[in-house]
Amino acid sequence: MSIISKVAITGGTHGNELTGVHLLKHWRETPSEVTRKNFSTELHLTNPKANKANRRYLDQDLNRQFNIHDLNNSELTGYEHSRAKVINTLLGPKENPRVDFIIDLHTTTANMGMSLIFNTDDPLVVGMAFYVQDQMPGSTLFFDPVDRLEDTFLTSIARLNGFLIEVGAVPQGLLRADVYQATREATRHCLDYLELINQGISPVQPQVREGFRFIEKVKLPENEQGEITAMVHPNLQDQDYQPINPGDPLFMTLDGSTLIYEGDKVVYGAFINEAAYYDAHIGLSFMEKVQVNLKSDPVVG
Repeated sequence: MSIISKVAITGGTHGNELTGVHLLKHWRETPSEVTRKNFSTELHLTNPKANKANRRYLDQDLNRQFNIHDLNNSELTGYEHSRAKVINTLLGPKENPRVDFIIDLHTTTANMGMSLIFNTDDPLVVGMAFYVQDQMPGSTLFFDPVDRLEDTFLTSIARLNGFLIEVGAVPQGLLRADVYQATREATRHCLDYLELINQGISPVQPQVREGFRFIEKVKLPENEQGEITAMVHPNLQDQDYQPINPGDPLFMTLDGSTLIYEGDKVVYGAFINEAAYYDAHIGLSFMEKVQVNLKSDPVVG
């Protein structure tokens, strides 16, 4: 019996991230590219109204609406709240999902290259990250463990959770050929991996690899009126996944002064100067380097 029988590929969860939207169009016209012999593959455009408006979202970020309590809260009635409930009905329900695995396609304006994001330490999902990294050297493991029912991401609807492919840098509302092709390739490797697993083949051996785990989001400096008073420092711009040492430049004020990182340990930046986070005045995320183990919980290292 196959471990995986139903896989969903989702795109347009953020409406102005066009790579996934157009890959779905391509695969609907060329389904053989995502068809595998031992499981079925579904294609879903998840936020069509936001995509038509070329906006990340209309009311709320759709990829933050899949916590089990929010899905069951009838008082949450915004457009993305409602879309999440529709998607949960279509692919879930989260408590007993119809779909086994979800691959959600995203892009970022930050210089993060190919980032493989997974919110579980399940060996099947960790193994997928390792397998894709083997096929695409230079891709980064982005690990952010969350209980599946509490997870807010769309991928968490699936029975075995899922996998988020995040590629950048690319501006919002833009198609960029190299990002499109990299996302297409990574998705193919994900599907190949699941096919091998169903055949009883373990394509990666138990091992430990370097990855990054989320610590916190860091706001841009503000004045008393809540207005931005500084920007990401030029030395930090585009330096995703690089170390930020105590005393390193973090922000540059509007008059050109430098604000340093005042922490006492080395951290790493991700989503540096991400345009989508400007509505909340978020400048970057701090990450810690971890050792991700295929068979056990990751440890800081």
